[in-house]
Amino acid sequence: MTQFGKALARTETPIPGLVVFDLPVHGDSRGWFKENWQREKMTEAGLPDFGPVQNNISFNDKVGTTRGIHAEPWDKFVSVATGRIFGAWVDLREGPTYGTVFTTELDPSKAIFVPRGVGNSYQTLEPDTAYTYLVNDHWSPTAEYAFLNLADETIGIDWPIPLDQAELSEKDKNHPQLGEVTPIPPRKTLVLGANGQVGRALRDLWGGRADVEFATRAEIDLANPVALPEARRWRDYETIINAAAYTAVDNAETFEGRTAAWTINATAVTELARIATENGITLVHISSDYVFDGTKQGEYSETDPVSPLGVYGQTKAAGDAIVRTVPRHYIIRTSWVIGDGNNFIRTMANLAEREVDPSVVSDQTGRLTLTTTIAEATQHLLEVRPEHGVYNLTNGGEPMTWYEIARSVYELGGHDRERVSPTSTADYFAKATTPIAPRPTNSVLSLEKIAGSGFVPTDAANELPRYLESLRQNTTVTPH
Repeated sequence: MTQFGKALARTETPIPGLVVFDLPVHGDSRGWFKENWQREKMTEAGLPDFGPVQNNISFNDKVGTTRGIHAEPWDKFVSVATGRIFGAWVDLREGPTYGTVFTTELDPSKAIFVPRGVGNSYQTLEPDTAYTYLVNDHWSPTAEYAFLNLADETIGIDWPIPLDQAELSEKDKNHPQLGEVTPIPPRKTLVLGANGQVGRALRDLWGGRADVEFATRAEIDLANPVALPEARRWRDYETIINAAAYTAVDNAETFEGRTAAWTINATAVTELARIATENGITLVHISSDYVFDGTKQGEYSETDPVSPLGVYGQTKAAGDAIVRTVPRHYIIRTSWVIGDGNNFIRTMANLAEREVDPSVVSDQTGRLTLTTTIAEATQHLLEVRPEHGVYNLTNGGEPMTWYEIARSVYELGGHDRERVSPTSTADYFAKATTPIAPRPTNSVLSLEKIAGSGFVPTDAANELPRYLESLRQNTTVTPH
């Protein structure tokens, strides 16, 4: 008999992510009613907001009808409409819980959330039983399944109705044993802008991982946003890291540059946000201090209103606003990025070696951000999964001006720091013959929130010598 009046509650199982739910069923002599799936209440109770797109029903007229064991490449929420079933679930995902088994009975007052890659099987215990399942992907002929033999003795499922007395399909009778099953890999991570400074740092950190793909501009070009929906089978991805951007801040002030900046930094990001939302993907987006005008006294926090001065900053602020609509997102707002590529530190080191005495602006203040720090912080956020939102990220230490940083580069390279002279931003660009983007004078970002998540960036003053040494050795800066 179905139990009436239970409170909505979740129960964990030995298989990570496989969760049983008690459902409130209201009934009397006339029958019963239940909210089989109610997004707000159930997500509050701990059901993943898995975004179902299809509702299926399986009807079984005979007691003993047994189906499985099948592991599908999507999540599913299984409940009983009428009757009763015995369910058996086996973890067929890569990892330490591979082969773990959980069994229980389901009636209309119980349901179970089955994550992607967990094999599931159901045996009918009453005639005319029907169970329903919501799935978050449409069936596809290219979808990859894993199958396991129902009678595999190594998993030891104690079927209520012995399999030799049950109703099975010939296909289900002949599935492979556990030792012959290829474990299902995790959903993939895609890094866009893989040849940029941040992309290269992520490649150094994750290059050996089979579940991470790196896409260069030649493979996925954000300048062509209309091609993004067909660029990948997006349901196969857990995370997109958007390390691609139009970053030519001065050229963005021209007509051609403005068009390119808005296309790549806003229009393409809109398409990525839509893809991420529709497919339950976590979108990690690299942002910039240029979303601020730099007039604030003190550090900028994640909640300060944006007020970009130029086109580049406007496009980045627009991109941030778009990404914030994605249910699962992390915006990493950074400044003064230094990595494997052309950048200020490399330029100053080259000038010092060439015996050039530069004038460097002394009215812009901020902190350097090593791309290795961005890569490590990205990994941290995806592992720890703190609250979604914006996270400021730079290296730590006392803020400095570009002038002070240039003097440090000269001194660390064995050159006279006095060879660097200060100048104002206005004087530095006074003779420019092409458009110049306005720069924020204050780019100092508060690091309190990222530190509160458990990631404390290293001091920029300690990172600079190591970075310069990597330049001398003509190698990329390796992660910690």
